[in-house]
Amino acid sequence: MKTGFIGLGRMGSAMAANLLKAGHDVTVFNRSPEKSRSLLELGAHQATSIAEACDGETVITMLADDAALTHVALTNEGIVGKLSKGAIHISMSTISVALSKELAQAHARAGQRFVAAPVFGRPEAAAAAKLFIVTAGDAAAVEACQPLLGAMGQKVFSIGTEPAAANLVKLSGNFLLASAIEALGEAIALVGKAGIDAHAYVDLLTSTIFPAPAYKTYGGLIADNKFQPANFSAPLGFKDIRLTLAAAESLRVPMPLGSLLHARFLRVLAHGGDNLDWAAIGGLATQDAREH
Repeated sequence: MKTGFIGLGRMGSAMAANLLKAGHDVTVFNRSPEKSRSLLELGAHQATSIAEACDGETVITMLADDAALTHVALTNEGIVGKLSKGAIHISMSTISVALSKELAQAHARAGQRFVAAPVFGRPEAAAAAKLFIVTAGDAAAVEACQPLLGAMGQKVFSIGTEPAAANLVKLSGNFLLASAIEALGEAIALVGKAGIDAHAYVDLLTSTIFPAPAYKTYGGLIADNKFQPANFSAPLGFKDIRLTLAAAESLRVPMPLGSLLHARFLRVLAHGGDNLDWAAIGGLATQDAREH
């Protein structure tokens, strides 16, 4: 398929590379053009504007936050103004429910189609085309995107016709991951202060009652107290919890644990943790335990 790809961070670059390896015709655009060099070597075309990236059947965005996607999609020279009628915008970013609804409406008014397709997986999963992709949108549009999605992920889950549903599911999933990180951090601090080896403890947990990948990955990082380099930064984790709480407020769903996580991320950032992995919230309980 002929597609544009906008947003070449660690996730986006890996995803675009897999599209090229699968034989798709990919035109890439990024505010920092040097990030596209490796993709050009794989056969990508360089777009010098958003409009040039919107010249195909689809355009994919993988951007950091609502502000970046709003600028790329909804300004005068953005995707909505440049994409042809009937073409599809596939938004793979983790964004707010409110922005997803706004984008769906804007594309519909322009005669275009909008599919939300946020992903679960860290950069190494993106590089290996092992992402889990959650889609929502018009069924025919979602089906049309399958060749692209299949090149980037190991499994695609379609959950409905309203794009914002996929974004809410993604936010809820990140809330659960952050909750697991916090719980792991508290448990590791507890046994650690009693003199029990943290690595042996994590190995026991992940070999028995919690064999999930998230517990293995984040348990290991917390046991090592190793939060750099960041595969998913603390500011992004903080952003996702804020968006989760905003969705909860709009739906009038109390989320007391979400409020705790908001405070934990804020503490990490208040102490200069902008460059740390979001797993750094799991190290706070150990810090507290050492202070007493």
